[in-house]
Amino acid sequence: MNPSPSRIPLWLKIAYTAFMAVLIPVYWHQYGPTNFLYFCDVALLLTLVGIWKENPLLVSLAAVGILIPQALWCLDFLFELGGGRLTGMTSYMFDQNRSLFLRGLSLFHGWLPFLLFYLVKRLGYDRRALAGWTATCIVLCLIAFFLLPPAGAELADPKLPRNINYVFGMDDAKPQEWLPAGAYLIVWISALIGLVFLPTHFALRRLCPMPSNKTLS
Repeated sequence: MNPSPSRIPLWLKIAYTAFMAVLIPVYWHQYGPTNFLYFCDVALLLTLVGIWKENPLLVSLAAVGILIPQALWCLDFLFELGGGRLTGMTSYMFDQNRSLFLRGLSLFHGWLPFLLFYLVKRLGYDRRALAGWTATCIVLCLIAFFLLPPAGAELADPKLPRNINYVFGMDDAKPQEWLPAGAYLIVWISALIGLVFLPTHFALRRLCPMPSNKTLS
C-alpha cells in the first residue's frame, strides 16, 4: 500500500523547524523555561509536532487557542508602533533592554495565525480542540497565578517573564485594579473560553473541513 501523500509542503516543514531551532534555545537562554508556558509558545510547540505528523488535533488546539489573541497582539503592536497604547501587552517589543534580534523573533505573533489557519484548512479542524485547549488554558493560568511572578514583580533580570498569560491583567508592569486578584482570574478564564475559544471554535467548524479518517490518528 502506498503511503498517503503529504498535505503540507516539505519546504514549509523545514522552514518552520529551522525557525524553531533558533527560537527555542534563544528564548530558553534569554527568558528561561517558564516563558514556554505562554499560550503562544505552547501553540508554537504544538505546531512543530503537528506540522510534521500532519496531525489535525495538534494544529487545531493551537488554532482555537491563539487566533484571536494573536490578532489582538498585532493590533496592540500597531498602536505601540504609532506611539499610542491599547492594552500594553506588546510594550516589551519596545524595551531597549532587549536586543532587536530578540524582539524580532517575537514577530512570529504576526504570521503564526495565518500559518495555523492554513494548516487547519489543509488538515481539517478537529472538534476536540475546544475541550482540549480549554483544559490546557485552565492549567496554564493556574500555574501562572499561583507559582510564577505576578505583574509588577521586581526581578533580577528584567527579561524574565512576569504575569504569564495575563492572569494579573494585561499590563506586565502592574496588576489590574478593577477586581480582587482571584476574582479577576476567574473572570479572565471565563472570558477566554466564552469570548475567544468558543467563537474561534465555531468559526473554524464553519470555515474548515473535518479531518479525514486517515488524519485522525
